[in-house]
Amino acid sequence: MSAHDLAVLALERQSFPGPGAKERAVRERLGMTPTRYYQLLNALLDDPRALAHDPVTVNRLRRIRDARRERR
Repeated sequence: MSAHDLAVLALERQSFPGPGAKERAVRERLGMTPTRYYQLLNALLDDPRALAHDPVTVNRLRRIRDARRERR
């Protein structure tokens, strides 16, 4: 995994105080749009290396993603 991938997972472990704070952090810290961030994050959730690196975060996000898919 790249340093950029690890930074995405690290950002996802944090909590943010209010609306827009996470998107601002994505732009400032990672230098990407929120759309690109979520595309990359979604791909990371399917990467076994990401699961091995941070199983708690990846499994939590997989559960959230799966619940959203079921609601559709």
